[in-house]
Parts: sequence; structure tokens; C-alpha cells
Amino acid sequence: MIREARAGTREAAAPRATAAMSAPSAANINTILIVAMVIAGILIGGGWWYMKKRELEAKQQLVVSRRAEAQALEAIIAEVEQFQKRKDALQKRISLINDLKKNQKNPVRIMDKISALLPDLVWLTTMSVDGTHITLAGKALNPNAFATYLENIKRDPTFDEPVVDQISRGVEGTTVVYTWGMSFNFTYAAADQQPAVAGTGLPGTNSQNPAVPVPSATGTHG
Repeated sequence: MIREARAGTREAAAPRATAAMSAPSAANINTILIVAMVIAGILIGGGWWYMKKRELEAKQQLVVSRRAEAQALEAIIAEVEQFQKRKDALQKRISLINDLKKNQKNPVRIMDKISALLPDLVWLTTMSVDGTHITLAGKALNPNAFATYLENIKRDPTFDEPVVDQISRGVEGTTVVYTWGMSFNFTYAAADQQPAVAGTGLPGTNSQNPAVPVPSATGTHG
């Protein structure tokens, strides 16, 4: 009877031990699940943080690259602006040089035309140019020769209507000489627009007035 009682006691204790063992196993599973979830959360959070960090670094690198490109473009733009300024300055210098060359040639052209229009028996003593205004003074051996010169200037499209300032009669030695002065404005015309001089149709000639010795005077003889 005693053995049967002990056996019954052992059989009754076995379920209690099984129940006691099964209870801690469930708690361990819950703990493991919680730890696993925490670890998973940490891993997910770490991965997200790492991904955002990489994105931020990529954006920062892009900003640095764009700034470098902007600085390079600014340097190029500055060089282009400097080149344009140098080009403009050079163009102004070229235009100024061309204008100076033109202005140097124009008075020579005007003087050549005035000299070419001189008929015989008329010569210049002074000539002044102020802008586009010319003042002439000279002498002639007779009034008709001076009238011919005046007509030649009127016909030339380069010159405006001349204004006679003076004409007076005098004697140099034994020769009667007429002193005259005139002034007029001018514009630059093409060389092939020079009109024919009254007389023979050639500049600086007059078949109606034969050449005679000219008294000594300062100036250019036609």
C-alpha cells in the first residue's frame, strides 16, 4: 500500500512539474519576441538613418559640385566680359585711328581741289580751314580771272556758295594786281565728282587767259 501511495504521489507530481516547466517557456518566448522586435526596430531605424545619411551626403556633394561649377562659370563670364571690354576698347581705338587717317586725308583733298580749280593769272596767298569753313585770300592779274575762279568754286559740289570778302586794285612794281578774299563751307565729295574748270574743261586751266609772268608773291600759282 505504501508503494502504491508513493507511485500515486509521483504520478500526481509529474503533471505539476510539466506545468511548471511549460510556464517559463512561454515567458521566454515572449521575451525573445520582444527582444527580436527591438533588435528589428534598431536595425530598421539604423538602416533608415544610414540611408538618409547617404542621401544627405550625396546632396552635400551635389551642392559642392554645383558651387564649383558656378565658380568656374563666374570665372568664364568674367573672362568673357574682360574680353568684350578689351574688344570694345580696341574697336574704339581702330575707329579713332581710321577717323584720324580720314581727317588727315580730307584737308589734303580739299587743298588739292582748291588748287586744281585755280585758273591762270590767279594764285593763293593764304588759306585757313576751321572745321568745314574755308577762308581764302589771294591775288589776280585781272578781274575776269578771279571771276573764273569764283565760278569754278560755285560749280564744284564739294563747296557751298562762296562769299567774297574783298577785292581791291593795287600796283606791284609796274603790274596791276587785284587782291581778293573769300570764304565758304565745304563737304567731302567723291574725287570723280570734280567739275570741269571753265575754259578748256580741265582743272586749273583757262584758254581764254594766256599765261603771262606773275609778279613775285607768296602763295601757289595756278
